[in-house]
Amino acid sequence: MKKIHLMSLDNVEHLVQPEDFNEITSNSPALTIFTDFKKHLPLVIEADTPAIQADYMMKKAHVRLKLVVDENNELIGTISLQELNGQHIQILQNQGMDREAINVRDLMIPRSQQKVVNYQQLADATIGDVLDALQTNGTLHCLVVDTDQHQIRGIISASDIARRLHIPVEISAPATFVDIFKAVNGIDRPFSPSEQFHAVNI
Repeated sequence: MKKIHLMSLDNVEHLVQPEDFNEITSNSPALTIFTDFKKHLPLVIEADTPAIQADYMMKKAHVRLKLVVDENNELIGTISLQELNGQHIQILQNQGMDREAINVRDLMIPRSQQKVVNYQQLADATIGDVLDALQTNGTLHCLVVDTDQHQIRGIISASDIARRLHIPVEISAPATFVDIFKAVNGIDRPFSPSEQFHAVNI
């Protein structure tokens, strides 16, 4: 029998992740950075979850995006920290909604507005191809669908690509109505309540 010696953790610095052992480049297969729901449980949240609670839970878990599901656990949209920010909540408050009553359903990007890519197309692409598509469409994530099986198969995200390639990834989202309103009126600061109300009620 061999004797095992236990030692101090002090000299061990890095907590490894599986991706530490899979070096990739922009020319690597796109499936390398694909979160496959056949292998990983999707991160979901119920539509009636209070927005303030969702924001807290996602930040605490270091999660930037969740899939919004209905009572049958079917996808009805997505919610990210971007939609949960204080400015969006303030706009709804200015429309007469109670802050405590605002839920994920009120802020989510609905299913009908989701950007998707076919799994078969992704299988023939590189990470660089995916990054280009995300930047061209101004989206931080993209659902992957298997049209042959009628399944939402997984998701790809700009943050995953940035982390795996160890590079900053810049995605310029398409301008929203509020963004255009601020640009036209020369506003380069956060909206005041009255400006927010005016912008969404023109």
